[in-house]
Amino acid sequence: MVSTLEVHSHKLSSVVPGAVTGDEVIHELTNMDLAMKLHYLRTVYFFKANEVIEGLSIFNLKEPMFLMLNVFYPVAGRIRRTDSGRPFIRCNDSGVRIIEAQCDKTIDEWLQSEHSSLDDQFAADKVLGPDLAFSPLAYIQITRFKCGGMSVGLSWAHILGDAISATNSINMWGQFLTKNKSPTDQNIPKIQPKSINNLSAKLTPATPNRLIKQVPPVEDHWICPTNHHQMATFSFQISSPSLSSFESLSALIWKCLAKIRQGREPHLVTVCRSTSAEKKTGFVLSNDQFITSVHCESSLSKIDVSELAQLIAEARVDKKKEIEELIDSESGEPSFIFYGANLTFVDLENVEFYGLEIKGQKPVHVSFKIDGVGDEGLVLVLPAGDGEGKNVTVILPEDEILKLREVLEIEWNVVVW
Repeated sequence: MVSTLEVHSHKLSSVVPGAVTGDEVIHELTNMDLAMKLHYLRTVYFFKANEVIEGLSIFNLKEPMFLMLNVFYPVAGRIRRTDSGRPFIRCNDSGVRIIEAQCDKTIDEWLQSEHSSLDDQFAADKVLGPDLAFSPLAYIQITRFKCGGMSVGLSWAHILGDAISATNSINMWGQFLTKNKSPTDQNIPKIQPKSINNLSAKLTPATPNRLIKQVPPVEDHWICPTNHHQMATFSFQISSPSLSSFESLSALIWKCLAKIRQGREPHLVTVCRSTSAEKKTGFVLSNDQFITSVHCESSLSKIDVSELAQLIAEARVDKKKEIEELIDSESGEPSFIFYGANLTFVDLENVEFYGLEIKGQKPVHVSFKIDGVGDEGLVLVLPAGDGEGKNVTVILPEDEILKLREVLEIEWNVVVW
């Protein structure tokens, strides 16, 4: 792992939209946005050393961000509250925080090491609050490696939108950088401010929902309360034809965790699928995931992986509305954990993580994780950069990581070391 001593020389600055948005523009937050407020997306894009990457100055990298924020201007805003306490984004051009850093390792040393988790040294480990009104909603970190190469780390408050929203914005930055557009270009469209007109005046108390876990009030410090277990992350690549689908991978890990958690098998799991990129092109910020649940009444030790995969594939009833109905329309409360409230599987195969292109250069590796995960754990299935197989990132209680690796290798011949 990269230690804090190996990533150093941090420099902070900010980038704002190239055109004034105006302090009166409001971006409303839906109930689904607010249900995600304790979660954060962290993505790191790794670029190998070459003349193009080494020739980019920090000015070259920052200039197209002005244009990107012209389009996605709510990202440069700050959280405010209505008189009743409901959060919204005031699009006041306060900016995105930029971090420049240096790494003492070469990029090859990092990529060849067991970088089993997205190290927080490459993407800002920040949350919203406690000074909520002054907290940036996004951070972009540019890290230069010893002997050349660069990483771009995006830290994104989930309240802004899902993984497709985040990748669309950073991919657009790459497009502007490649096309050398001016920050004063007037022919670039903006997203439309999001308003909410269909909320009832006040929701009556909802029945408990097993898809999501309510937590004590967090006030203005939007951070997941301390878990009962120390959580850890590891990633591995799967190229086996028999495990080529999201459903089969999820079913395998579900069955393995059931073996590890003897006496407390996870009979109910949550499945989250990203909307296809084709349906969410352009200038949209939203939490538009397809969310469902899968319940297996049988003993998981006695059911085949293919049967579990079929259960996951057949779960097609979207549960988003049930989650949205738990949020009070006036106050935007209470606060919840979504990922890890149950064992959660997220299909990210439609997310264009490798769509970030900088003057013809594509990342050789992309790491992604979600912060604020509850004790039941989270499994992310992503496309592999080489087009071969899938990348799987698992966030679980620390004592389960080694056990899962052993079960995968010994019983299923899946090497994850």
